[in-house]
Amino acid sequence: MKNGNQITAESLKEQGVEYAFGIMGHPVIELALSIQMAGIQYLGFRNEQAACYAAQAYGYLTRKPAVVLCVSGPGLLHVIGGMANAQINCWPLIVLGGSCAQDHEGVGGFQEWPQVESSKPYCKYAARPPCAAVIPLHVEKAVRLSTYGRPGATYLDLPATLLIQSINKENIYKVASCPPPPLIFPDQRLVQQAANLLMRARKPLLIIGKGAAYGRAENEVRNMVYLTGIPFLPMPMGKGVVPDTNERCVSSARTFALQQSDVILLLGARLNWMLHFGKPPRFQPDVKMIQVDLCPEELHNSVPSAIAIQSDISTTVDSLVTILKERKWFVEENSPWWKDLLAKSNKNRAIIQKMSMDVSVPLNYYAVFKHIQDIIPSDCIICSEGANTMDIGKTILLNNQPRHRLDAATFGTMGVGLGFAIAAALYCKKNAPTKRVICVEGDSAFGFSGMEIETMFRYKLPIIVIIINNNGIYGGLDNETFRQIQASGEPTQVIPPNSLTSETHYEKMLEMFGRKGHFCTTVQDIQRALRICLQVNDSPSMINIMINPQAERKQQKFDWLTESKL
Repeated sequence: MKNGNQITAESLKEQGVEYAFGIMGHPVIELALSIQMAGIQYLGFRNEQAACYAAQAYGYLTRKPAVVLCVSGPGLLHVIGGMANAQINCWPLIVLGGSCAQDHEGVGGFQEWPQVESSKPYCKYAARPPCAAVIPLHVEKAVRLSTYGRPGATYLDLPATLLIQSINKENIYKVASCPPPPLIFPDQRLVQQAANLLMRARKPLLIIGKGAAYGRAENEVRNMVYLTGIPFLPMPMGKGVVPDTNERCVSSARTFALQQSDVILLLGARLNWMLHFGKPPRFQPDVKMIQVDLCPEELHNSVPSAIAIQSDISTTVDSLVTILKERKWFVEENSPWWKDLLAKSNKNRAIIQKMSMDVSVPLNYYAVFKHIQDIIPSDCIICSEGANTMDIGKTILLNNQPRHRLDAATFGTMGVGLGFAIAAALYCKKNAPTKRVICVEGDSAFGFSGMEIETMFRYKLPIIVIIINNNGIYGGLDNETFRQIQASGEPTQVIPPNSLTSETHYEKMLEMFGRKGHFCTTVQDIQRALRICLQVNDSPSMINIMINPQAERKQQKFDWLTESKL
């Protein structure tokens, strides 16, 4: 005989699940123990939402879903935000929610809630197995649907009565292990048309989205850049598919490149708010899009594409490169387009270089990131969140390998950083033990899940957490001004909504665990602290960097968010 707890845990193991993240409690206490007994690694978190962020990041890094385990009612509702984030980001995730005993439903059972119905808007598949015997069927389907097609979240509802139900072994449903998703090949006629259009372009541009990173298309995309010299612009989590240090990267001329290009090859990126919907004034009104996406529903979204190809990125780019190589197509260094891009890039780099060399105290963002970049290993995984912290950081903290940047991404979610960093550290522990994980947080963003520092200590994860502290959301107040305002009247009426307590010593959290954090105000402090932290390999480290509360990014031609036309 086996009960629902054992069947669920063993089904997950048979489907190749390696990690579970969550918070145990009624009715999933025995399930958490069964998961460990089945050989799956379990990490307990301090908040279910952070656990969900960790699970989905691990799915992104490995292309295999991890599990989030949560208790009934409020536990699941805490997970919903993370589930939505996975769904919007198209990352594989399985959520297992304990739920009210079935015979207590409708009469006010403990933490009773319509959990399947609540989950459906935020995932690809939500179901409650009708009996313990068919749990393996639903686990396989959850794994398959989370990874096949456009990846996303799935949810299985596990009532207390289902988990304790016992079944004879011979009556348990037998299922095969879910194979990897099939590789989708393009219509070769469309690839030929794409090659023809690129060759006619005067100002071609390649945009690399995180779909190319998730799809493991780095070899093919790099081959295309190296063989054709096409200028490329990586989206934030497309950084590293082709190294940021490659000379054809035009991130420093992003606005100019988008505005002036006449043909864009869009690989695994969506024409949503992050790409200004593909419309003027950020793009030419007659720009021609060659769109490659795994999801057919994404094709022609926002603006019609000149050529729309449903396919894996790797297969389309491989076919496209074969044609372009035969035709000897190359964007020459002396072409007007490349000269203009290079001139604009150099101009913007010079501005940033000047700002980054201003090391006067209080520091600005550019000086901080430049002196972090000078010290950290070139192959580290960077997790980042916060407004200016994330936006400015991505322009200076470079990625030369794919899937080495995790951030707030498409949903713009704050609070993801520490969960993402934990997932990255686990990935490194198994696949690259000497690789470091750097978690760069705005002070406001850190507050969402700061107690996961304890989780990092418990599991001995050597993550370096760097807090860029400007005393607020977007910006705060200097210490003297904050204290004066705080004392000037009722705090709820006089303290600006964007302000946080000035000069908070977040680094002292490490003293709870017998370690010492680092409080930095100068670039010398920062680099000294980083060198010390890079020597620590059995626990997290923390560096709290005070910057000018009014520090801003360099002047932009457009605001970061496209204005509504309504």
